[in-house]
Amino acid sequence: MTGKRLTPMDAMFLYGETPQTMMHVGGLLPFAMAPDAPADFLRHLMQEIKTTAPVYAPWNLKLKTPGFLLNPAHQWIVDPDFDIEYHVRRSALPHPGDERELGILVSRLHSHPLDLTRPPWELHLIEGLAGNRFALYVKFHHALVDGYSAMQLLVRSMSENPDSREEVLFFSLPPRRRTEPAPPKAASSPLADIGAVLGRAVSLTKSVPELAASLVKLQLRRDGDLKHLVSSYEAPHSVLNARIGRNRRFATQQYEVARLAAVGKAAGATLNDVVLAICGGGLRRFLSESNQIGDKSLIAFLPVNVRPKGDAGGGNAVGAILATLGTDVADPIERLHVISRSTRKAKGQLTNLPMESILAYSAMLMAPAATQVFAAMTGMKTPMPFTFNLCVSNVPGPRHPLYFRGARLEANYPLSIPIHGMALNITCQSYAGTLNFGFIGDRDALPHLQR
Repeated sequence: MTGKRLTPMDAMFLYGETPQTMMHVGGLLPFAMAPDAPADFLRHLMQEIKTTAPVYAPWNLKLKTPGFLLNPAHQWIVDPDFDIEYHVRRSALPHPGDERELGILVSRLHSHPLDLTRPPWELHLIEGLAGNRFALYVKFHHALVDGYSAMQLLVRSMSENPDSREEVLFFSLPPRRRTEPAPPKAASSPLADIGAVLGRAVSLTKSVPELAASLVKLQLRRDGDLKHLVSSYEAPHSVLNARIGRNRRFATQQYEVARLAAVGKAAGATLNDVVLAICGGGLRRFLSESNQIGDKSLIAFLPVNVRPKGDAGGGNAVGAILATLGTDVADPIERLHVISRSTRKAKGQLTNLPMESILAYSAMLMAPAATQVFAAMTGMKTPMPFTFNLCVSNVPGPRHPLYFRGARLEANYPLSIPIHGMALNITCQSYAGTLNFGFIGDRDALPHLQR
C-alpha cells in the first residue's frame, strides 16, 4: 500500500473479522485455447510447474512473523518448505462450464483467506469452460506485492505474438537485471488505493496544521458554483453500508471502449463518467427491484491519480474524490450529465495542488468514513449520513491482445476488497479495446449481485 501502513485496529475497522488474511486482491483471466493446443494442455502445464518451473522472489517469500500487522518491519524470508502444489492448483467446471458457473467458483475461491504461514498467493488453473476455453484465477496479499507490480508481472508473462510458445507463468520470471529498463514509475494501482486513502484517513496520519494548510491552499473555493460538489456525510444509508463477513460474490461485465468513448464524446463527458453512469444505472435498477431506492443518490468513493503541478519526475499523486452516481435520476442521459458535473467539480478541487496537499485533503475528506466503518462493524444505528456507499476504480491495462503459449487472453477482470460499511467494490480494467468490470461484494449483504 501507499502511504503509512495501517495499524492493527485500522485494519480491523476496514477489512472485517480476519483483517490479516482478507486483504487480498485478485484477477480472473479467461483464455481461448491455442488452435494447436492438446486437449490436456492444462495437465501438461501443471506437470511442468510441479517438476521444472523455477519460482523466484517475491513468490517464494513468506513472513518471518505471520502476525505481520503487529510487526511494522514486514520481514520476509525464503520459505524453506515451499510447496508449489499448494500455491498452484487445478480446478474444473462441469463441462461445458458457463460464465455463471465460473463466477460461482471464483466467488468461493476468493472467499478463502490466505495462509500467512506460507507465501501469500494462489493460482488456480480452471478448465472445462465452454468454447474450448480455460481461465486463470490468481490472488495475492497486498503485503507481498502491490496491484500495479502484479499487473506488470502478468504482462511480462505473456506475449503479443500468437505464434510464440515460450511464455512462463509470472512466478517463474526472474527479477529484472539492473541493466534492464524499468517499467514507467507510477503510483500503486487503484486496487490498493482504497486501503491507502482510507488507511491514511482512519489513522489520521496528517496533522491538524497540515490539513489546515491544505485548506488554505484550496483557497476555500466558495466563489464558484459548488452545488455539484459532494462533500463528506452526504451519502444516504443503503443496503451497501453493512457489516461484512468473509464470504464473497463476484460478477463480471465487458464493454467495448470505443462504444463508451463515443457516448462520452456525444455528452461532453469523460470515459470515467460513462463508467460511473453505467454503475449508477445498474444500481438504480438493483435498488428499485428490491424497493430500496431512495430520494438521495448513492455516492461513490473514487481513487484518482493526479499528477502534481510542476512535477518533472512524472510521478502521480494518489488522492480521493467523492461523486454522485445519479441513482436518483431516472433519465440515463441526464444521469450522465449530473455525474459529469459532479466529477468535474470534485477534480477541480485538486487542480494545481502539490502532492502533499492532495493527500492531506483526501485524508480530510475521507476521515468521517471512520464513523461509517465503526457503525457498520458494530451494528450501531447513527442518524448521520455516510461518507460514501461504494468504491469505483478504473485501472489502465494492456492496449494490445496478449497470448500465453498461443492462448489468447480474452479479458482481465479485477477482484478488489469490500470493507465494513462498503459491501460492494467495483473495479474495471482496460484491455485491448475493452473495459472489463469486476463486481466484488459481500455474499450476505448482496444476495443478488449478478443482477
